[in-house]
Amino acid sequence: MESSPQVTAGAVGGVWRVSVGGCWNLDTPWPPTADAALAGLADQRLTGLTLTASGLDSWDSSLLVFLVQLVRRARARKLKVTLDLPEGLKRLIEMAFAVPPRAGAERETERGDTLERIGAAALALPPRIADFLSFLGDVSIAVWNLVIGRSRMRSRDFISAMYECGVQSLPIISLTSMLFGLILAFVGAVQLTQFGAQIYVAGLVGIGMLRVMGAVMVGVVMSGRIGAAYAALIGTMQVNEEVDALETLGISPVDFLVLPRVLALTLMVPLLTIYADLMGIIGGFLVGTLMLNLNPMEYLHATAQMVPYRQILIGLVYGTLFGVVIAIAGCYQGMRCGRSAMAVGQTTTRAVVNSIVGIIVMTAIITIICNVLGV
Repeated sequence: MESSPQVTAGAVGGVWRVSVGGCWNLDTPWPPTADAALAGLADQRLTGLTLTASGLDSWDSSLLVFLVQLVRRARARKLKVTLDLPEGLKRLIEMAFAVPPRAGAERETERGDTLERIGAAALALPPRIADFLSFLGDVSIAVWNLVIGRSRMRSRDFISAMYECGVQSLPIISLTSMLFGLILAFVGAVQLTQFGAQIYVAGLVGIGMLRVMGAVMVGVVMSGRIGAAYAALIGTMQVNEEVDALETLGISPVDFLVLPRVLALTLMVPLLTIYADLMGIIGGFLVGTLMLNLNPMEYLHATAQMVPYRQILIGLVYGTLFGVVIAIAGCYQGMRCGRSAMAVGQTTTRAVVNSIVGIIVMTAIITIICNVLGV
């Protein structure tokens, strides 16, 4: 006949003795004395913990969880732990503490109140900034080593990264940029047609796309497509300990994984920006000629007349900086990924969010600088 789980606890000569018995299964809650046994370990006069079994019937992982919590609390207080338990149960407890948990593998369940979380976030900020600056320093050193011919970056990795973020991104860049040119033209036409000035749609679309919007569209698309891919790839390599293997072999992960991707994205995003500008102008051209009944040559002539060439250079500055931001954000998050599958997903999300926020901040800074300089 099965009996309910039983726990008896008491201090004997400075040792907290806990005895378990009865039948333990997941469908039956712990007895009230179990919480008292756990709380009793807070007594500062205790010097040890002894676990025994008396009349123990069948048991499952519910008993193991209870005993592991007792042992963990005792170890946290540096108490001497004695296991006088059945051999199978004793071996499972020893296995539970044989290997320390890997960083990032444990789910965070303690959230605390709002003020506590704000304080913890504020205290964690300086180390994160220092760590990010350290990563930037490593990348800068890798770039310098490349300049002086001491880098171990493989050219085929660089070419492969360029193909991935350049050629393979053309379809999505074509679609999004052309549609955005269409949207710009439609929005401008709403007001300009009221004054018979629909020809200025050409200037609106041209300046808007070439100056900033083409680069922003490319940056947003590349953040989701490439920045996330970089974070997921390098993060998965962290989980599989491939990055550790590179370091063990004396190969710098920054040279091998980060540098080719940073250079490829920094080079390809400005080129994709020019392509996006062209596709956006084509979108505006379609609206101007098909919806607003403008003459095609008149539209193209108006675009050439209203859009100064320096707008292209400004757009290239945006694109270059966006490429650096996306590559750094993706690679940094990947290199700092935890050692679990869940950490890879979190790293990918952070990479995309950081990239988009970085693009918006960088856009604001460059726009203010251009406004101050009058360009």
